[in-house]
Amino acid sequence: KIAILSGYLAFVMFAIAGCSKTSTIVVNPGSSITETMSFEKDIVPIFTNSCAMSGCHSAGAKAPDLTAANAYKALTDGNYYKATDPDNSVLIMWLTGKKSPVMPIGKGPDETINAKIYAWIKQGAKNN
Repeated sequence: KIAILSGYLAFVMFAIAGCSKTSTIVVNPGSSITETMSFEKDIVPIFTNSCAMSGCHSAGAKAPDLTAANAYKALTDGNYYKATDPDNSVLIMWLTGKKSPVMPIGKGPDETINAKIYAWIKQGAKNN
């Protein structure tokens, strides 16, 4: 009985350790970034590689259109961010899991990406 119980306990501990969950990021991800974030050089490539895919946030698909040519206008016109106030920006809420669905869908929060976008908004969300 002890061997069976020990085996069961080891299995449960292994199973719990292997579980993962797309979680909400509580800490402000970009607070420590001090370098200036460029929308064109730092943010647009993130959108191009993670968001502006066919059927997602591309032209004619789900809003906002995050293609390189339209991202800034779409984010601004749609009020997806509050300049200098990333904590209350819908974009950050989606990226950190505070608002559903967590973006990017299927990938969940990415601390590096979120930190850059957070810092860009905190720095005034400039079209630079």
